Amino acid sequence: MELNILTVCYLIASVTFILGLKMLSNPASARTGNLVAAAGMTIAIAGTIFLYEEDGQRLHNYAWIFSGIAIGGIVGTFAAKKVKMTAMPEMVSMFNGMGGACAALISLIEFGHIHDMSAEPTGKLFIIFAGLIIGSVSFAGSMVAWGKLNGSVKDHSFNGQHIVNLLLFFASVAVAAWITIALPANAHMMVYAVLALALLYGVFFVLPIGGADMPVVISLLNSFTGVAAAFGGFLYDNKVMLTGGILVGAAGTLLTILMCKAMNRSLANVLIGSFGGGATATAGGAKAQGSVREISLSDASVLMSYAHRVYIVPGYGLAVAQAQHVCHELEKLLESKGVEVKYAIHPVAGRMPGHMNVLLAEADVPYEKLMEMEQANDEFPNTDVVLILGANDVVNPAAKTDPSSPIYGMPILDVELAKNVIVNKRSMKPGYAGIENELFFSKKTSMLFGDAKKVLQDLVSEIKNL
Repeated sequence: MELNILTVCYLIASVTFILGLKMLSNPASARTGNLVAAAGMTIAIAGTIFLYEEDGQRLHNYAWIFSGIAIGGIVGTFAAKKVKMTAMPEMVSMFNGMGGACAALISLIEFGHIHDMSAEPTGKLFIIFAGLIIGSVSFAGSMVAWGKLNGSVKDHSFNGQHIVNLLLFFASVAVAAWITIALPANAHMMVYAVLALALLYGVFFVLPIGGADMPVVISLLNSFTGVAAAFGGFLYDNKVMLTGGILVGAAGTLLTILMCKAMNRSLANVLIGSFGGGATATAGGAKAQGSVREISLSDASVLMSYAHRVYIVPGYGLAVAQAQHVCHELEKLLESKGVEVKYAIHPVAGRMPGHMNVLLAEADVPYEKLMEMEQANDEFPNTDVVLILGANDVVNPAAKTDPSSPIYGMPILDVELAKNVIVNKRSMKPGYAGIENELFFSKKTSMLFGDAKKVLQDLVSEIKNL
């Protein structure tokens, strides 16, 4: 009877995972979806702790189990509450890496429980090594991505690195296959060679990839973690672990494909091309473009106050300045004057998938005002003013006009089609791709230099005084 209750717990948890993921597709229901999925996970964990039996034995080391849950829960809660929005991508990458590390450790522990290699099914050994390799790659790659996002790790590549990467990957697979087939006496030592090779591959896999591709890399590594967790579900014949892993793996893979499509590039090109990193990124679009034109706060406030339609393009600079709340205040102020205000969201703006959506949701910006790239591009020709807040590469016309640019072919927000463009930046420093932006030198464009939060606060004051 208790086994049936545990099965029901797993079934309920699996259903809540699916419902939660579905609700996450809409910002209006995303928070509820997160809570629904979390409730399902709580049911699955509680059921496993109190109802799981094997050979008539239940779990008994409750002190260790609840100590781990308490420590992890406290650390996770504290970290999530304290993290700044600019550091959210690093946190996502780190937490994702921890999931990969857990999957790898599960494989190591289960391999250590094997006493007679010849008695173990080949399928079980395959699952153990698959979880070990994929989990290790996800962990090491996520840690490098975390370092890149916080600035402590720089892009690095060398001639023949892709060949070295392939050799490391195939070496880890080959050693795992040899252990599975040959069943050597020192297999319990050789498994650490597989671990080391997979970790090294994970580091070299992400190291050369430039910052502009980090959203794609984070999404891909997230799918790796899901697949590794699914192998853990196979290993324990745990349906809810399998379901959760498959959902994460599938969602991460689909998101990776969609983001590659948004950049008009293949996944292979993202992983091999090193877009936005090192010398490759600075090769194109670095030529002198001329001079820029500045605009005063008073002129900018008048231009927006008497506009019919204003589009705001948020970027990483808005997140750095923590200016989402004052941006929402500016939006409401302009609307009180009869101005139509919308936000144009590029799929890869920011440092992680959906970064700008999360940023604006934190400020209670209505979801209906967030326009996807295709919608915004259709309306830019009939837009009076586009206000760009910290975005750079996603509005760079070089993606359409300069075949030598590393971002050539990437779909962008066609802000240059609007009647007026105001760009807020701290300086003329290039964006994450490391290339000059042709838009800044356009006759339609005016630069409004300064910290985004301070500039927006001043704009609000100026408009109120009109």
